[in-house]
Amino acid sequence: MFKLSHASHRICKYEFKGEKLTVIAKFFAVPTGVIKKYDSYSLMKKEYEDLKKARKIIDVPEPIAINKDFNCVLVSKYVSGKPLFWYFKHRKELEEKLELIADMLRKLHENTQTYYDKENEFSKFHYVLNHLKINRRMKKEYKRLLGKWWHSSLLDIKNGCMIHNDSTPVNFVFHKERSYLLDFDLASRHGHFACDLGILCAELKYYFARKGSSQKAEPYIHHFLRHYSKDEKEFRKITKVIPFYMAYGLLRIAMFKSNTNCKDYPLREAKNCLEIIKKI
Repeated sequence: MFKLSHASHRICKYEFKGEKLTVIAKFFAVPTGVIKKYDSYSLMKKEYEDLKKARKIIDVPEPIAINKDFNCVLVSKYVSGKPLFWYFKHRKELEEKLELIADMLRKLHENTQTYYDKENEFSKFHYVLNHLKINRRMKKEYKRLLGKWWHSSLLDIKNGCMIHNDSTPVNFVFHKERSYLLDFDLASRHGHFACDLGILCAELKYYFARKGSSQKAEPYIHHFLRHYSKDEKEFRKITKVIPFYMAYGLLRIAMFKSNTNCKDYPLREAKNCLEIIKKI
């Protein structure tokens, strides 16, 4: 048994000797992240169902079982391979891996069309804001900018879809030329497709900012969004919406990684992203 870190719940990997089987057990009733109070049973059941639904469309870890009496555990098959973060770090085949991710996300979004819950998109943004350790004046400014986005028509779309809502580099794993999407803990079934794109773009910006220049992320972001887009018209639409979700992704980074030496960057850049609404 191996205890894994960097997660919002207790997660352990179990290797069964002589059986060539390795599983991951996520214990929802054992919180280890920033958020401590939630309905662990409902989250366990929801992720199990979301994994089963997504598995019919894209490659995800196979869900095996859930048990509410054992710290609300979800057991799924272990997926070995290199996470996207490895490709961030080594800059090796990063564009190719981003293409695989764009294809996978497109497939998930197109095959899970449903109604769009715009209010929920904004409520999760406010949820992050309320958990950020920032002063009242700064929080008020973010909320003022959010109001401008709410009243614009940029985020209005005909249909929502299943979104992963946590598309960070550690949740994409590559094994034998196949890409897997892990951890459907925060998945939503009525979200805006650009949310998954924006979170990943924010992670790219933050990574390169920590390495000295966020501008070095731009070619990768452009390549990723181009590959996701069906045509030039859709690409232009996405680039108008993406700053909103990049801001969301950056504020999530500020909430979860407040102890890093680059903690002010995501707050500052998130504000810059939201202010783009004034120029559109």
